Amino acid sequence: MAIQEKLLKFKYHFIFGIIVSVVFLLLVLLAPRFVDVIVYFWPLLLSTAICLAAVVVFGLVSPIEPEASVEKAGEGLLDYVAGQPAQVEEETLKSESNEMGFESRVSDE
Repeated sequence: MAIQEKLLKFKYHFIFGIIVSVVFLLLVLLAPRFVDVIVYFWPLLLSTAICLAAVVVFGLVSPIEPEASVEKAGEGLLDYVAGQPAQVEEETLKSESNEMGFESRVSDE
């Protein structure tokens, strides 16, 4: 009787273990085979592998720039987005003044 009392102390553990075992068994029996999943997704897996290989090749071919030039890399783009570049601004002023019939006050350089 001492063994039954000790086993009853762990009855929730046994129930949980049985439930997990049944769920795992059902997943193994009802799930598609691994090869079927690979066959279904092979185009996606292949394109991902090609993309990763291209990233590695471009990383090897294009050296990483020093930190000083990295700070200057986007300055031209930021200047363009923040305000118009000087050449475009001059052309805009010339065209606006010509449309209004005024003389061009911006000197040609």
